[in-house]
Amino acid sequence: MIGGFKPYRAMTDSGVPWLGNVPAHWKLLPACAVYSPRHVKNAGLIENTVLSLSYGKIIVKPVEKLRGLVPESFETYQVVDPGNIIVRTTDLQNDQSSLRIGHAHQRGIITSAYMCLETRPVVSNDFGYQYLNAYDLLKIIYGFGSGLRQNLDFSDIKRMPVLVPPRPEQAAIVRFLDHADRLIRRYIRAKQKLIKLLEEQKQAIIHRAVTRGLDPNVRLKPSGVEWLGDVPEHWEVKRLRFLTQEKLTYGANAAAEHTNPEWPRYLRITDFAIDGALRGDTFRSLPPEIARDYLVEAGDILLARSGATVGKAFLVPEGAGEVCHAGYLIRARPRRDLIDPRFLFAFTQSAGFSRWKDSTFIIATIQNIGADKYANLSVPVPPIQEQSAIMAFLSRATESVRKAIGGARHESSLLREYRIRLIADVVTGKLDVREAAAGLPDEAEESELPAESEVLTDTEEESVPDEIDSQPEEAEA
Repeated sequence: MIGGFKPYRAMTDSGVPWLGNVPAHWKLLPACAVYSPRHVKNAGLIENTVLSLSYGKIIVKPVEKLRGLVPESFETYQVVDPGNIIVRTTDLQNDQSSLRIGHAHQRGIITSAYMCLETRPVVSNDFGYQYLNAYDLLKIIYGFGSGLRQNLDFSDIKRMPVLVPPRPEQAAIVRFLDHADRLIRRYIRAKQKLIKLLEEQKQAIIHRAVTRGLDPNVRLKPSGVEWLGDVPEHWEVKRLRFLTQEKLTYGANAAAEHTNPEWPRYLRITDFAIDGALRGDTFRSLPPEIARDYLVEAGDILLARSGATVGKAFLVPEGAGEVCHAGYLIRARPRRDLIDPRFLFAFTQSAGFSRWKDSTFIIATIQNIGADKYANLSVPVPPIQEQSAIMAFLSRATESVRKAIGGARHESSLLREYRIRLIADVVTGKLDVREAAAGLPDEAEESELPAESEVLTDTEEESVPDEIDSQPEEAEA
């Protein structure tokens, strides 16, 4: 993809385990000799452009996402100038997946909970960012401080080792990485567009089956629901509340800080893999005395009620063990004599459900669909045996599409891994890219969102729904 790689001729042991051998002519300095903390309060509201760290990028935060903040509160924010490096050093214990380093390209304000850094003259600003970006991608930051800490400040990382090439070499590294990053992102975006098209194809197959059945000649009748349209004449349309064993219930509002394997697992959106299985690397648990009121079982449907993932649905898989659910998830326990949990879940993946969701949002400080709204969801209900036949058909009909989606996601994942490894190897001196950089064409800077944001990843900073302290009244079954 990008040629001209070769190792440096003269290498020396850095004495740092994760750096290993490094170019002999590079310096190894403490972070305090390369970066300096910056603290400029927004006293007097001198700036009003609110910035946000999202998917490793510093972006302007839309007004609708300010979530109730009033202008006076922005005095506690800090002023950010172009070139500043922003480090999110909060919540390290609970979140070891999100990107934490951002590079500011415009003036604005950002929460003072984040660390703002300037580069010293020994490095170029762009190289200083790329070096910390590599440490972010490799998760090096989690090794600093006294053990695993919730938050860090500059005193915790000021002795962190930083490799410093000569300035001309820094320029070559930045030039090469900018080019490589644009190219890799272009490939990833192409994969994401393919995935989107395949997902739309799968959704159309599901929608047809769960709203019209398998018989193309079946007689239809008006469902009485605008977004649902006609349904087979012998089907019923019921509110979700009449298809559940009990009222829809909210989960536990508790911090996901425990990892005791003997306690019930605490299910959050981030615990579900793309294929619906439970991830093994995100395990959190709650004490039994808290979890017992929020236990779920295989076949339960969990519905997201707020934030960027509002309207997402998850089917608790078989073999999940003893699990409970988070407060921003609503549990619906299907009546199996009326509806197959797999059929109900498939309906939540249909275009009809998406239309209902879009028409149901309560727009306040955040998008929200409460248990009362979910309870009133109209669901097409075929006879139970027909539901089983529909699910068998969908398993066959969507198999090739699911495989294609899985393949595209795997290729996208490989590209991301390659990007991480490339950045890390270049800024830590494992690859000499000076010759490759010299042969690169001049390219105009692309104006684009990061490829990571094109597919929602629930572990990213702004994609996980806010925990809500006070819960609305639970919906009656």
